[in-house]
Amino acid sequence: MSLFARQPGRIQFLCEPQDKSVIAPPVPAKTYLPDWFRRLPAIDETQVSPQDTGLTIKRCMPFLDAMSTGWIIPLPATVRLDIRDGGERVEAGWDFDRTLVSFHGAHQVRGNPMAPRVACKFHNFWTIVTPPGWSCLFVNPLNRPNGVFEVIAGIVDTDSYKAPVHFPFFPIAPDGLHVIEKGSPLVQVIPFRRDSAGLPAEIRSETGAEKAARKSVTRNTQAAAGWYRTDARARR
Repeated sequence: MSLFARQPGRIQFLCEPQDKSVIAPPVPAKTYLPDWFRRLPAIDETQVSPQDTGLTIKRCMPFLDAMSTGWIIPLPATVRLDIRDGGERVEAGWDFDRTLVSFHGAHQVRGNPMAPRVACKFHNFWTIVTPPGWSCLFVNPLNRPNGVFEVIAGIVDTDSYKAPVHFPFFPIAPDGLHVIEKGSPLVQVIPFRRDSAGLPAEIRSETGAEKAARKSVTRNTQAAAGWYRTDARARR
């Protein structure tokens, strides 16, 4: 019998009692949109012309959907990364009573395209529990580049692995001391239902009806900025 009381249809983030209200809690990604995006107008009236509608990326639903899907685990406490020699040497410090950053041996990632940057790891203090058949994709916060670090993507079967998942990353900032404040977006968690059979693929040329449907979608999207949001989703 499992010691973890899984809740059907719910993702759980569990921490040790002494960490509650001390470390930054996970938040829905849709509530954690960056300030620059919130300030951006949907339409820039100064750019409206026959060639440019003035629509900004704020009206791009695929961009927004990626950024607002799932959950954000914030950095539990402030971290300082002292990056040297193009990322080949990194020293870390933090405002917390347990380890927040550790390092992988170079042999573990030898030949990776980030070399010679050292592979590091953010320590996470949240155990994530999902219902049976659900896993979690962990990625660098989508459409939120921070210029200091890049988390390596990974998938964990969080319905069976009931322990904190740590987050490997590479430092990408220029040499110097970089401070990452407590609560900064650390990783985006996207739960998804596993399908052991996978999704079969069909690869062929389109039919006449499919071509007409494609052209209709393209024209509607170009003609009405809100079409994807209102009409296309209503057809799901």
